[in-house]
This record gives sequence, structure tokens and C-alpha cells, in this order.
Amino acid sequence: MPRPQHNVSRQHISDNALKVLHRLNKAGFEAYIVGGGVRDLLLGGQPKDFDVATNARPEEVRELFRNCRLIGRRFRLAHVLFGPEVIEVATFRALSVAEDDDRNVDDSGMILRDNVYGSMEEDAFRRDFTINALYYGTHDFAIVDYVGGMEDIERRSIRLIGDPEERYREDPVRMLRAVRFAAKLDFDIAPTTEAPLQYMGDRLEDIPPARLFDEYLKLFLSGQALKTFEKLHQHGLFGMLFPHTVAAFDGEQGEVMLAFVRAALANTDRRVAENKPVTPAFLIAAFLWGPIQTLAARLEVEGNSPAESLQLATRLVMERQQSRVSVPRRFGLVAREMILMQPRLERNRGRRAMRLLGHPRFRAAYDLLVLRATAGDAPRALADFWTEVQNMDERAQEEAFQVRGGGRGPRKKRRRRRKNPAAGQS
Repeated sequence: MPRPQHNVSRQHISDNALKVLHRLNKAGFEAYIVGGGVRDLLLGGQPKDFDVATNARPEEVRELFRNCRLIGRRFRLAHVLFGPEVIEVATFRALSVAEDDDRNVDDSGMILRDNVYGSMEEDAFRRDFTINALYYGTHDFAIVDYVGGMEDIERRSIRLIGDPEERYREDPVRMLRAVRFAAKLDFDIAPTTEAPLQYMGDRLEDIPPARLFDEYLKLFLSGQALKTFEKLHQHGLFGMLFPHTVAAFDGEQGEVMLAFVRAALANTDRRVAENKPVTPAFLIAAFLWGPIQTLAARLEVEGNSPAESLQLATRLVMERQQSRVSVPRRFGLVAREMILMQPRLERNRGRRAMRLLGHPRFRAAYDLLVLRATAGDAPRALADFWTEVQNMDERAQEEAFQVRGGGRGPRKKRRRRRKNPAAGQS
């Protein structure tokens, strides 16, 4: 598709990505902007990053760029570093595989290692979705489309290249990607691409939990968390990531827990839209609050105190969750603190309660409480109390918390004790 027939322009492409293309072309290699960068430009958006596809091998890319590092074993890639910006450069992958090629597939058909190189046309058919298999080159400013990606962009359709079941077996994460792109772009998933989602979701159990955490970040912290959740839940895929959460949806308080999760997701989307910071810990706490509450209630019946029950339930549920989506410790600890602060926020009298205002996790725990109240899981009056008290001066806060002796008179001077001259000597 020549330049007059599309809207992609160099003016909207990162200068560093153009430098990579130019140097590869100058060295005699083919090189193109590929994937989401081309797709988003065609849709009138501004991509956050640009990927490059080339017939240069990773080692050859490294020879051309001193600011390059090679990463990955499963897929060998070159990262060309320009300060905070990283241009990812991938070598064209091949379709056919010889016996001695560097490609491994397990018994289920999932690709474990893939460093078999080929032509640009082969590379296009190896990509996942048609809308991600479009190539833009600066030598002629044309877009190259082997798989009907331009038509699917016009139809606003997410369609896998090749047989959907085989492509999902090769990499089950493609099921999550199909849903994520549909939510992000407001596209429909093509019927043939959508149908296997209903019965192939259990293949996600074979994906390393650490990789699924990376997908969790893309699914829920990109601004379309609620829409993504609804699609995942519709296809039974959310339960493959957070099985204990889905179990809580089926419990006595299921409707309340579902409303709470939706409120947390909508709140995250608002913060992203307003360019406010978001943390992975917040939604982890929201997702696990329901199953933790269910288990804590069971532990109380067995004779544990409410505090012991909540602490034990939090530890057990978060440990079990690690087998599906592995949450890094730094986020897990924050989520745990937010959860354990909930009963402390319910006791809003006395100086100890007042001191919670200065707790480093107060704001996050408070936000969680407000969303619980929105869903009917906590008293609205309690959430309103904590909302109002934050804007009071110290004297008004002491009155609100009913702190004894809130009115401060002059302090009595303490008599300083004379130190023992021998004390503290070593």
C-alpha cells in the first residue's frame, strides 16, 4: 500500500526508531516498523513504543549499535537503548523448521524456544493477529500487508493468523492478548478466534506465574481494566488468573464482591485517564479481598480471633495466588497492609485510630474502604467519616476521634535527670 493510500507518517514515529531503520538499511539490511506501532498510527493514535523487524541477525544488530544488548532465550531479541527509550529489534522468523534448527515445542504444541530465521513474508505469517502483522518502511513509505491486516482494521476485528487452536497451543497467552486488544481498541473478536477461548483457557495453567504477572500489568493498568475484566470473565479466563476471586463471586456475598471488584477497576481506569499514579498492589488487594474474607470467616468459626483469622487468611490466600499469578514481594506486602488495615479503619475512636492518618498506607487502605462502601461491603457513614476527618485541623480531629484530653493546655516541664557519669561507657 503506497504512501498516498494510508495515513502513516514519519513525523509520528520516534526519531530513535527512525535512526535504527536508517542504520540497518544503510548496512544493507531490510528493516521495518512492525506491529502495534503501525496499527496504532493507522487508527490515529500515538504509540508508546516502536518495534523493528529486520533480516539482520541479533548478533549483526549488536555489531551496528554499541548501545545494544541481546535478551531472551525463548525469542532472541536485540534492544537498542536510547536513554529511557528502548527500540526492540526482532529478526524475521521462519515458518518451516529443519531438524537441526533452534526451535523447541513441547508435547502440547507450546513453543519453548524459537530462534529460526526466515523472510519477511514468513515472519508475517508467524505473528499472532493480522492487525499486528503490518510493516512500514522508510525507504518507500509503503505499508506491506501479507495477511489482510488492513481489512481487519477497517472491520475493527481481532483475528488470529492461521488455525486458532494451533496458535493458542503454541502460546496460550495469545488468549489474553486477544481480549486485551479487543478492549483496548474497542474491536470485536472474530468468531473463529473467539470460539476456542471458551474451552482452551486451562492451557494458561502451563504459563509461568511470573509471565502472567507481566500480562496482569498490561491487562489491568493500561486504562481499560473494567472492560478487559468483563471480557475475561465472560470467556472464563479471569478465573484462570484469579480462581479464588471467582470462587468468591459464587459465594453468599458474591454480588457484593463482584460490585466491589468492578468499582476498583473503574477507579483504576479513572486514575489512568487522569494521569494519576496506579500501583499493581491496589487491584491485587481488591481481587483477593473477597476470598480472604470468606476464609477468615471460616477460621473464626473454628475458634480463632478476628485478628488472627484475617492475618492467617491473608497469608494463605496470597500464597495460593502465587501459583497462578506470581506477585512480586514489594507489591504483595503493600496489598497485605491495605487488607489488614481494613478492620483498624472500622475502629474510628481514640488516639490510636487518629494515628492511622499518618500511616504510610493510609491513603491506599482508605481508597479500598471507600470502594467497599460503594459496593455495600462497608458502612457508607464509616467511609464518609474518614473522608471528612482528613480535611480537619488537629483540634477538630481530636474531637472527631473523641480523644480524651483533646484540648491541649500548657505542658508540664519534666525535670531532667542527671546522668550517671559511668552510664554508656564502653
